[in-house]
Amino acid sequence: MTQANTTPPSLVYVGDPMCSWCYGFGLELSTALAQRPGVRLEIVTGGLRAGGTEVLDDAGKRFRLFHWAKVEAATGLPFNRDALMARQGFVYDTEPVCRAVVAARLAEPGADLLAVFRALQKAFYADGLDTTDAAVLLNVVDQALRIQGFAAEGLEECFQAEATRQATHEEFAQVRHWGISSFPALLGWESGRVTRLVDGFAKAPAVVAAIDQWTHQVRVGSRGSLPTESVK
Repeated sequence: MTQANTTPPSLVYVGDPMCSWCYGFGLELSTALAQRPGVRLEIVTGGLRAGGTEVLDDAGKRFRLFHWAKVEAATGLPFNRDALMARQGFVYDTEPVCRAVVAARLAEPGADLLAVFRALQKAFYADGLDTTDAAVLLNVVDQALRIQGFAAEGLEECFQAEATRQATHEEFAQVRHWGISSFPALLGWESGRVTRLVDGFAKAPAVVAAIDQWTHQVRVGSRGSLPTESVK
């Protein structure tokens, strides 16, 4: 993310498209931002299971379905359980899907990145697609960008570029530097400092309240008792 102190204050959403609670939080965050349209948002990918190599067995799949049920109960969002259980040889590596988010930002800086992020979530959780597959990722991102009116030219080259891989891993490192090990998380970023606003899943009214408290503190020049940390 941009770290210049001259950058206007913004929210920073830290998450992973293949994190089920991030899937639930995406809807709540979108609802909250619709009520606060003047607030800027940046997305930093967390790499929940980046570089994973183990094939997900039936026990691992059932473990995920247990969490999916909790997210579904809290949000009403759809989950395609059959697709996950039927997928053979599935390695739960979230580096490619995080890199797809970074590639979308680099290829089309003016795009609504949250919309792209949520399109990838829908592809995995609701549509049952394999979002560890590069062809699937590129198709989903391409469609999400074209819906917004972007041509998405050079997307595949950007996704495969070593610079994009490096940028993605730099995001993972930044998240670890912030001390964030579970997702989702919502931060406030202002003058080179971050403030933890939301840790974990929260409903839209709570997100709006956290945003309002932070923006008020920014306006009056005080962060109160909320924990802050300098950007690396």
